[in-house]
Amino acid sequence: MTDQNHKQVWAKCLEIIKDNLGESRYSTWFKPIEVISLEDKTLTLGIPSEFFKEYIEEHFLSLLSSVLQREIGPDAKLYYQVNTVQDASVTYPQKTYRDLSNPTIPAPVNPDEVDSRVAPGLRRMEVNPNLNPNYTFENFIQGECNLLGRSAGVQISEKPGNNAFNPLFLFGGPGLGKTHLAQAIGIGIKEKHPEKVVLYVSANKFQTQYVDAVKFKNKLNDFLHFYQSIDVLILDDVQEFAEKPGTQNAFFHIFNHLHMSGKQLILTCDRPPVELQGLEARLLSRFKWGLTAELTKPDYKTRLAILKAKCSREGIALSEDVLHYLASAITSNVRELEGSLISLMANATLMHRPITVELARTLTGALVPTEEKEELTMDTINEKVCQYFGLTSETFLSASRKREISQARQIAMYLGRQYTEQSLAEIGASLGGKTHATVLHSCKTVRDLMHTDDLFRTYVRDIEKSLHLNTNN
Repeated sequence: MTDQNHKQVWAKCLEIIKDNLGESRYSTWFKPIEVISLEDKTLTLGIPSEFFKEYIEEHFLSLLSSVLQREIGPDAKLYYQVNTVQDASVTYPQKTYRDLSNPTIPAPVNPDEVDSRVAPGLRRMEVNPNLNPNYTFENFIQGECNLLGRSAGVQISEKPGNNAFNPLFLFGGPGLGKTHLAQAIGIGIKEKHPEKVVLYVSANKFQTQYVDAVKFKNKLNDFLHFYQSIDVLILDDVQEFAEKPGTQNAFFHIFNHLHMSGKQLILTCDRPPVELQGLEARLLSRFKWGLTAELTKPDYKTRLAILKAKCSREGIALSEDVLHYLASAITSNVRELEGSLISLMANATLMHRPITVELARTLTGALVPTEEKEELTMDTINEKVCQYFGLTSETFLSASRKREISQARQIAMYLGRQYTEQSLAEIGASLGGKTHATVLHSCKTVRDLMHTDDLFRTYVRDIEKSLHLNTNN
């Protein structure tokens, strides 16, 4: 084989890998890989980081070996070229050879690799990490709404800075667990790497510290040096940097220093980078260097699990009827869900009243606006989508693969998944018998397009408004 068909060969390999791993793991671990060349049956792949290579070696080497041997031949060979600088303008200088004939032999490591993050003889700082001990992974209930972010967070806590998720950019509406997850990563790092200097700080506090440092000229360098010495920086509510050019400039230099030094950055925001206004383009581009993970509203199953976990931690005994009612009635966010549980317990204790579904209904009506309206159904969603795009029901439900029609169906599936309690099978059935896998793929496609395509995001937001949905965005 010649170098000319290396992309074609790798594309065939990726098709098989994707079928075996599924969309999520494929996108996370194989989409970022760059195929560089294929010469003498030796395939060279560009890998984003050393951690990335190690993870693939540990979890996917057997699959990768069999696929390459199938496409190239039994004597296929593989080279990794690791981009240690993590800059798209820099070539991949560090090479690692993998003998596919015996995948059990560990790949050689670079003997010259040293930890340059701590200068010899320099005392480590004693810094209060500002982490809430209750915000642990154990107390963070995993669901489809947060799976990607939580999974990445666990990986980061194992190898902070030395991973493919740097920075980790978590975004979502209020009360969905961004701060909890970000701090859980910090706590996990401190448990596994107690020597690391971890710091959680809100964007508002960072801004105040910067302004104070500017007032005293001799303090600005101290401010920058302090943050540049942090091993793991967790910055909450980064959207508050908007229209603050001085603060943005300071953080830009801190970000660059930490990232180039192999330190870990974790950022939270109430919206994706593409929707941020008032921030410099150079800063926004850096937010996209690692992994951007959205935290969405929890579905019914996750809400019920959150309530049960909260009851277990607090020693609260509630009937299944009450738990199911609360999980059904409060759908906006985790904060309101847990708040309603606390209010219910306080009311029952102070008023000496038994905890019943009727009491829960009375309290949730006072705490959370619950307008009397019909339950949202797929029929209503499909009708609104058809109206918005000017489609007939027959065309909308047809097997047509025209882009405008298929995207309309995908939006309907996404809205059904987000705002109804219907199962994937029920959502698919309402759209001409689509499978649950098609529904899942469509939801991911819509989320991805909303992050990258302004016009497409406007389509979705307009339809949400026509359905009178509160998106908390």
